[in-house]
Amino acid sequence: MYVADHMTKNPTCIAPDTAVSKALDIMDKNNFHRLPVVDSEGRLIGLVTEGLISGSTGKNNTSLSIYELNYLLSRTKVSDIMVTEIFTITPDILVEEAAVKMRSNNISVLPVVDLEGKVVGIITENDIFDAFIDLLGYHTAGTRFVINVQEDHPGILEELAGMFSEKKINLQNLAVYYTVRGVEVVILAKGNCPQMKEELTAKGYNVTDMLVRSEN
Repeated sequence: MYVADHMTKNPTCIAPDTAVSKALDIMDKNNFHRLPVVDSEGRLIGLVTEGLISGSTGKNNTSLSIYELNYLLSRTKVSDIMVTEIFTITPDILVEEAAVKMRSNNISVLPVVDLEGKVVGIITENDIFDAFIDLLGYHTAGTRFVINVQEDHPGILEELAGMFSEKKINLQNLAVYYTVRGVEVVILAKGNCPQMKEELTAKGYNVTDMLVRSEN
């Protein structure tokens, strides 16, 4: 999975001379929490967020009247408050690398830029969550098996896949986790196949969970 597959393409961007009041209006109307700031060529030069606006203009300062606040917001330019040191990523990077970058730097968004520094997308922590949910096939119709493997050894995945293949059951997703409980293999198989639990148990596998999800 690449960033290009899960980012918001061609996001709304603003110029540095945009009034903060205009930026807030764009955010409010579109339920945005941040906006990339670009130059005339579309290259990223800054980022403005709701938090920056509140902190820099006193938006939440109750000592200002609504008229004073509106005047302040209309006179303040985005360039006056935007951050210019921004972590970015390119669309050809794996999603997990984007996740690590966000986690390591305690940020929730990464503007996506091309080799010229032009904004081509934006990816947020919610996009990362959705990507991993898709990867695990959680919302995909079928039967989800969680299989605990006490003794890890070469050939386990081949054996498991072979068991499903013998029953003419297609595998849609497969993930392996190393936990304190041992190795856990999560398999998403197409269709409702409850007989596989008995088959797996008979082979010595411990099926700790089985969830059947129907088509919506």
